[in-house]
Amino acid sequence: MTVPDRPSPMLAPARRAQLSLFASNFFKHPRMLGSIIPSSPFLVRRLLAPVDWTRARVVVEYGPGVGTITREILARLAPDATLLALETNPEFVAYLGESLPDPRLQLVAGSAETIQAELSRLGLPPADYILAGIPFSTMPAACRERILGDSHAALADDGAMLIYQFSPKVGGDLRRLFSRVEKGFEPLNILPAHLYTCRR
Repeated sequence: MTVPDRPSPMLAPARRAQLSLFASNFFKHPRMLGSIIPSSPFLVRRLLAPVDWTRARVVVEYGPGVGTITREILARLAPDATLLALETNPEFVAYLGESLPDPRLQLVAGSAETIQAELSRLGLPPADYILAGIPFSTMPAACRERILGDSHAALADDGAMLIYQFSPKVGGDLRRLFSRVEKGFEPLNILPAHLYTCRR
């Protein structure tokens, strides 16, 4: 299967609507989003680089927002694969439901804390990849530890959790939990982002 090596183009009106919705929610919930605009193409490309699309059959995304990364996952994902997206913001859930009518997308209005329950409910095996840009650094420690622990348990034995953050604070938690953590950095984003590839 041929997959694109660059993020797919978006029509200008759709892009404007996406940016407007994201920005309005940033002002309502700045601690939940961290940035006033969605992820840059440079960040998306670097975040998705470790994924082996030929074997990825269950991919999970925490906090898809307006779908900047979601669209790029779907552009690369195999026809028989599933993308489970967990989003707590009802405005984002409604937007994604209308703008991404893809049968491979399982969109859940819920928290990353329910990952294991949702995989079970949908009859899905452990995740090959879990992608997360939710702000671990601003969460209460107990919540952060619970989400990371449940994510570790929800991964396949050879799975990986791919994380981007605007603060390096979560790095210590990741190294305590995962056997191997690779760190990267993407300066071409607002804000510059720390990236982590975490393997069980």
